[in-house]
Order: sequence, then structure tokens, then C-alpha cells
Amino acid sequence: MSHNTPENTPEKSQLGKSSAYVDQYDASLLFPIPRATKRAEIGITAQPVFFGADLWTAFELSWLNTKGKPQVALAHITVPAESTHIVESKSFKLYLNSFNNTRIDSADEVRDRIRRDISAAVWHGSAVQASVGVKILMPEKFDAEPVHELDGLNLDRLDTECTLYQPAPELLTVNTQDAPVTETLVSHLLKSNCLVTGQPDWGSVQIRYSGHQIDQEGLLQYIVSFRNHNEFHEQCVERIFMDIWTRCKPTQLTVYARYTRRGGLDINPWRTSAPGALPPNVRTARQ
Repeated sequence: MSHNTPENTPEKSQLGKSSAYVDQYDASLLFPIPRATKRAEIGITAQPVFFGADLWTAFELSWLNTKGKPQVALAHITVPAESTHIVESKSFKLYLNSFNNTRIDSADEVRDRIRRDISAAVWHGSAVQASVGVKILMPEKFDAEPVHELDGLNLDRLDTECTLYQPAPELLTVNTQDAPVTETLVSHLLKSNCLVTGQPDWGSVQIRYSGHQIDQEGLLQYIVSFRNHNEFHEQCVERIFMDIWTRCKPTQLTVYARYTRRGGLDINPWRTSAPGALPPNVRTARQ
């Protein structure tokens, strides 16, 4: 990845620019962006208080077999949150497009190339400390791909007035008088905008926590307050996590967002205060 440097910024990526669509395999198309810059904005300057992963689904994956016959597949890609970089999504799309006219022996080889290349990108400039997970699904498995909404009590049932459309953590409050609770809350009203292009990103978010009960109306207004905020998916979820963690002080917290796809890719960040099993990468109806 010779053209990628530690100083990569979103503005230097191909987002919002005309791009040549390379159709021969080229790992150098991947554009890693450091996580540290945006994490510093939300008070993370050392080891994060969360664990997690970014769950990607690639819906437009194709290559040629050794006879030149096109193959199509889906790919589930799991990027550990402890990695030093994210991969800018348009560069990911361009990279996957580069497989289109490349002859490859098998789906296993495609999987291995993606795992190697994405692992190198998300640990750009340092040794790979945790490999990226990659699962390739061929067409005979497509019928087994489920659609399921995020589980939890739907905050959107609340008939509340919303007036703030930039992140407003002051809306987050808790009830300290009653006994602590454990509950799972969901909203389908999460919207933010691409950090570079300003294009809308639509998502659903699940918040699972234990601790003093969070005021649900304020939490819904807080989620809605991201509506005009420009930030990548991963950064929005980490901001939500840190705002709730800091202001509500739960004993345990998990934030999981599933964003609708763009360019044949969806990105679904999951952050949790306690290490545990990853959620299944199951798409929602809007994805």
C-alpha cells in the first residue's frame, strides 16, 4: 500500500471524487484512516474503555474462476475495534471491485486475500495484532441469510418533541432514586452524515445497559440529535457509547448500530464495556 501514509485523513480519500474503477486485483486501493484522531475528540487518548468490532457486509463481490467464468458471493468481514485504523468505505468498494476481472482459483483464496489485505490496512504502520475475520458465502447459501430487527424496547413509540440536531449529551439523564435496572432499548431514528461528503447515513441502534435507569425520552432525543452530525459510522457509535458511559455511568454498556448499505457495503459497529461474544451479523429489513 505504497500511497498510504500514517498522515491519512478523510479529505485525502476518494470520497466525493471521481474515481477510476480498477478491475484487476489491487490491494493498494485500500485507504486506512487512524482511529486515534476522532477518539481524542471524545476523550479517548489511551486504551479505550470498550471492546468491540466493526461488522461489514459486502453485497457486491465478484471474481473470475480459472476458466474466466464470473463468480458472485457475499462476504462478512469483522474488523476488531482495537485495530489502529478504519478503512474508508469507498476505498473498500474500489478494492472489492478490483477482483471483478481477476482470475482466482477458489473462494478460499478470495477470502485469504481479503483477510490479509484488510488486516494490513487496519493495523497500518504496525504489526498485525488481531486478524480480521472474513466469511465468504456462495449463492447456494444465500437463502440461509436471515433478516431480523434489533431486539429491545422501541424508543420510537414515544411521542416526544425533538429540536436538537447536533449531538447533545446533556439530554442524557438517569433516575438515581430507584433500584438499578438491566434493559435493552432500540431506535430506528439514528441518522448521521458522511464526514466528507455530507451524504446521509441511516441506521438503527441498540443500547443494552445495567445501572441507573436512563430517561428514555431524553435518550431518544439524544439519538435524534445526531441527525445533522458529520462523522463516520464507527465514530458515531463510539461517541454514543462514551456519552452514555460518562453521563449515565452504567455498570455495563453495549452499543450496536446497523447502518443501511451504501455502494454495496454496510458497516455495523458494536462496542461493549465487557468482552463477550460478537452479535451475529444479521441484516435488518432496511439493509
